[in-house]
Amino acid sequence: MKRKHKTYSKPKRPFDKARLDEEAGIKKEFGLKNKKEIWKAEARIKSIREKAKKLISSSAEEQQALFDRLKKIGLEVNSISDVLSLDKKDYLKRKLQTIVVSQKIATTQKSARQLIVHKKILVDGKVVNAPSYIVPIKLENKISLKKKREKKIKLKEGPKSEENKNE
Repeated sequence: MKRKHKTYSKPKRPFDKARLDEEAGIKKEFGLKNKKEIWKAEARIKSIREKAKKLISSSAEEQQALFDRLKKIGLEVNSISDVLSLDKKDYLKRKLQTIVVSQKIATTQKSARQLIVHKKILVDGKVVNAPSYIVPIKLENKISLKKKREKKIKLKEGPKSEENKNE
């Protein structure tokens, strides 16, 4: 079994006021659980940028392959400069939690997160319980709320109803 590595790195300066204020605003805007989710988004964007930097001198087909992959997850890119200008907010907008709110399935970010964690949201007919799930463009319109099961309740005759029959 492979060892799972961290998918983020902590900030170098833990008490940088400007960064703390910015992260607090992002955390509130996107309804995130903790700042680790912001750091994960930053790390993901950083790796995408690194791939783009390596592809600067490569052929147009290889660059187009990267652009196509990013377009599938919903990031609008047409050139290397677009990829390099991506921000963590662009990535966070593609999370299931944010899309559930934008489609008005839930009213707030926190209620959307709760619906997802409690397995009430379906993506293409399958339950997804990870609020950080990155929704591809083709599945964006297939997000729905789980229907309540209709339980068949058999009416049992209670002791009072039996007394009424005997009278």
